[in-house]
Amino acid sequence: MIRILVADDHFIVRAGLQKIIADIADMEFVDEAVNGYQAVEKASQKDVDVVLLDISMPGPDWLDVLKTIKQKNPRLPVLILSIHPEKQYAVRAIKSGASGYLTKDKAHDELITAIRKAAAGGRYISTGLAEQLADLVEFKKDVLPHEVLSDREFTVMVMLAKGESVSAIARHLFVSPKTISTYRARILSKMMLQGNADLIHYAIKHGLVESG
Repeated sequence: MIRILVADDHFIVRAGLQKIIADIADMEFVDEAVNGYQAVEKASQKDVDVVLLDISMPGPDWLDVLKTIKQKNPRLPVLILSIHPEKQYAVRAIKSGASGYLTKDKAHDELITAIRKAAAGGRYISTGLAEQLADLVEFKKDVLPHEVLSDREFTVMVMLAKGESVSAIARHLFVSPKTISTYRARILSKMMLQGNADLIHYAIKHGLVESG
């Protein structure tokens, strides 16, 4: 029996996933989490085989949640669920330890296949993601500016692009505003942008955040 923890802040999504899992003979919906803190806590306390993790929940950034879960239990597979296309976040998710990346519009059969593969110790890699990973290994593509950012820089960049203030980001990430300002300056320099307006425009253009 594959025991599954679903971490998503939307009730409809959790209910839908629970129904899908309930219809599969070798799977069991063990518990649910509605924010990043709960996801980390329940992943470490519950007897689960796979975590389905949404990337847009309240609490810690999803990359921090993923890394914390993997640090506490390196063998626990985590599948990322997202509304964003693979090209935005999938490679970063896999590099951070995820066992797969699925958009929420994927077919029922694809989700079940991904869960089974992750539970067996493998990684679920779609054709599109496989091509992205191959390109990175073989240096066949031009690297986009945001792809040169570290994971923490990427997190701060996305939060700035969503319109969050330096002080709000500092509180969220438990660091000082000065630290976030340093990250901001480094991000703008690496991405060759002038300010937050450019950052917001870039993030919307590349699908990293949704337009208002």
